[in-house]
Amino acid sequence: MPAITSPRRGPGTAAVLGAVLDHGPVARSTIARLTGLSPASVTGHTAALLARGLIREGAETTGPRGLGRPHIPVETDTSRYLLAGAHIAVPHTTLSLMDLAGRIVAEERRPHRGTDPGRVLAAVAAGLPRLLAARGGGRTALALGVATGHWVDPVAGVVVRHPQLGWRDVPVRETLAASTGLTVHVDSHARALARAEQLVGDAGTRASAVVLFVGNVVDAAFVTAGAVHQGPRSGAGNLAHLPVAPRSGALPCTCGTTGCLQSEVSEPAMLRKAAEHGLRAGSFAGLLARADDGEATALGLFRRRARLVGRAAAVLLDMFDPEVLVVVEPGSGRLPGCMAELRAEVTARSLVCDDATRSVVPSSFTGSVLATAGAAVALGALHDDPLGPWPALPAVS
Repeated sequence: MPAITSPRRGPGTAAVLGAVLDHGPVARSTIARLTGLSPASVTGHTAALLARGLIREGAETTGPRGLGRPHIPVETDTSRYLLAGAHIAVPHTTLSLMDLAGRIVAEERRPHRGTDPGRVLAAVAAGLPRLLAARGGGRTALALGVATGHWVDPVAGVVVRHPQLGWRDVPVRETLAASTGLTVHVDSHARALARAEQLVGDAGTRASAVVLFVGNVVDAAFVTAGAVHQGPRSGAGNLAHLPVAPRSGALPCTCGTTGCLQSEVSEPAMLRKAAEHGLRAGSFAGLLARADDGEATALGLFRRRARLVGRAAAVLLDMFDPEVLVVVEPGSGRLPGCMAELRAEVTARSLVCDDATRSVVPSSFTGSVLATAGAAVALGALHDDPLGPWPALPAVS
């Protein structure tokens, strides 16, 4: 897919940090051209970022054959700080560490021992210091990002409603800030992954995109004019009950009807379908592994899933007309034929999509989606306000 580039424009220091992330090592004069800021402004913003240890200077360079004025480029400093992440899924939590360039440096999956929010959040608080000590390379955690499905209010830092976990109005930010001492940011996993795509994924998702997440929870995020849409109640993205399958003989949904997207393509639905076909996989990961090994029944179930996801994708493409739709679903990223099935369904059903190969793409983070989601909440917050209240950020002499 051809890249659709969008210059970094926004509040000065954030724009400079974004340009360094995109293009570093990069000269200050180039940053000025990319951001539209004056050279003097770029110099000031760069100095502030250097003082915070978020960027660093490289070796002085000159033009070809030593011609041209020498300059000292700047780049993202990955040596001092990390961003911690926690993605809270229905059966487990994924803890992760991400460097300031958006690379996952460590991850660890911890099965839940019950879904009581106090117990789940206490396990996050206990596990992160151990992961940081073992895999952090002596770096300091700047902040903790937490992502989960369903209805999340990032302003309040609250999981408003997560039916599968049985959570309502859980004060995640307040609880984890008190138990970890870190600045904590909370958001839905679909919005977190949309932000990750903007910052360190495919440049084509920066200005206009839909991210469709298919896991235990099925939801979406929408990027318009470069901003990730939340809605006035932070509830945007719920499409679990979009009808995609014939009503007759379909699996029942919690909403009381049949044929809903979540009741047909979620991970529990896939395991139920496998059992109906006499395939005992034990877990969704086991079912995916069977399909990856070429087991015909398992692969057929994932191809059916791709077709149903394609129906939802076609609706979203026609509803929002995004530049690109990103599918966060492991079969589409890993299994032969699944993305082709999904795109074929889009081509047959969408009115606005004239090239599904260009418009419908797999996640940039296939294989590390959950690890990326949590930490990306913190990465997005850092890039929104790099000089904000980050307690672990002393001035660097």
